[in-house]
Amino acid sequence: MTATTTPFRSGVQVGRDGFGQLLRAEWTKFRTVRGWVIGLVAAALVTVLIGLFGAAASNISCSGPDGGPCAGMTPPMGPGGVPVHDNFSFAHRSLTGDGSITARMTSLTAVSSSDGQNPVSGLQPWTKAGIIIKESTTPGSQYAALAVTGENGVRMQHNYTGDIAGTLFTRPSWLRLTRSGDTIAGHESADGANWHLVGTVTLPGLPSTVRAGMFAASPQHEVITESFAGASGRSYPTRATAEFDRISLQGGWPDDTWTGEDIGGGPGGDDIGFQESGDGVTVSGSGNIAPIVAGRGGLGTTVESGLVGAFAGLIAIIVVASTFMTSEYRRGLIRTSLSASPRRGRVLAAKAVVLWSVTFVTGLVAASVAVPLARAVQRDKGHFMFTVPTATELRVVIGTAALLAVAAVFSLAVGTVLRRSAGAVSVVIVVMVLPYILAIASVLPSGPSDWLLRVTPAAAFAVQQSLPEYAQVTAAYAPADGYFPLSPSAGFAVLCGYTALALGVATLALRRRDA
Repeated sequence: MTATTTPFRSGVQVGRDGFGQLLRAEWTKFRTVRGWVIGLVAAALVTVLIGLFGAAASNISCSGPDGGPCAGMTPPMGPGGVPVHDNFSFAHRSLTGDGSITARMTSLTAVSSSDGQNPVSGLQPWTKAGIIIKESTTPGSQYAALAVTGENGVRMQHNYTGDIAGTLFTRPSWLRLTRSGDTIAGHESADGANWHLVGTVTLPGLPSTVRAGMFAASPQHEVITESFAGASGRSYPTRATAEFDRISLQGGWPDDTWTGEDIGGGPGGDDIGFQESGDGVTVSGSGNIAPIVAGRGGLGTTVESGLVGAFAGLIAIIVVASTFMTSEYRRGLIRTSLSASPRRGRVLAAKAVVLWSVTFVTGLVAASVAVPLARAVQRDKGHFMFTVPTATELRVVIGTAALLAVAAVFSLAVGTVLRRSAGAVSVVIVVMVLPYILAIASVLPSGPSDWLLRVTPAAAFAVQQSLPEYAQVTAAYAPADGYFPLSPSAGFAVLCGYTALALGVATLALRRRDA
């Protein structure tokens, strides 16, 4: 009779528990090395302190009468709390209830005194004139406009941020706005007989009586000079003149005459106004109807301005993350680590998880402290603050923490491949920190700066952009102004791609090379 013995099989899942033990071991290593803990604390401190220093060092460089703030330092606020430009020349009447206004624009010209003496052609891409229905003449109030622009054809714009393209690019152009309750419809025509719907918009809570008529506005003429030493620019006021005829009004128009008004106190002085001749109206004015874009020459500060110290915190994190692996090679402890867990890729994975976790928490705490503290200092100094939705602010704060955490894992992988702390730190700083500094410091022209922030891991700093770019507003939109060439998610994905590639190479190197 032959006895059989059933092999013992443990009910413990070795793989899962084994990785948990690796995590505990790597966490114990990290928290017991004083230099690493101090490095993370230093990263958090420099992130907060540099943000506070930047806020404290910023100043408003002009003052109004009796030392008060400059006029216009606090701009009008449009619907949704968006700061806006609302400066234009307006020939208007009251419109009560539903109705429409139709007009033909026969010409649109603009001049600028950019040569310092005689006016020269100043027609800007977004010089615009046309017809408008506006809640009131108060700057920042709701509106819908159908306009002919300098280089972008007919556009229907509303509430400063909305922009719908028409089809006409020639003049004369027929324009029509029709009000039905809170709904405004815009139509265009090349001949006054065949009409095309450009768009329909809703202005919530539009009062029964509004102001409607013809308008003209022209933004400043910007002259930008770029070089490898940076960029410089000057701006000159421009003045647009638009001629209208064939004006037709339908509905309730109680006023018998047009009233000319300079909305928002534009810069054109006595040149802003309008003239009537027969059935025609000529409107001439400067300014713009558009959202304000943040920038170096702007009048406001953004959420991410409190995070200017993140790049300095990143340098400290790079040092800590690189030495998390290279120190084991330097001290010969890597043999012990790999002997305890022959599956070498799991050792690297455990280190990456621990490092990502502690760095993310550090970055989240630092960003959560830096943003409100810097904002309080800036508000106390009289700066205007660009407001953003809560979700956007959370994305900036959490995104900064995620950026630091993934950069730490990237540094860990580079350190694993090179096995030398100095080399790993240098490589990561050159490919991530240096491109960011070159771009935001305007050391390079905008073209090379944009490409650096597209193809290097520094693209991840796009997670800090809080304000959108507006197609209908001509601006630099440069990294130095807080605008990045990639979207926040795309920029962060670039860093994640580099990190995944580095981890793959590090895993192969760890498996194939002797400890």
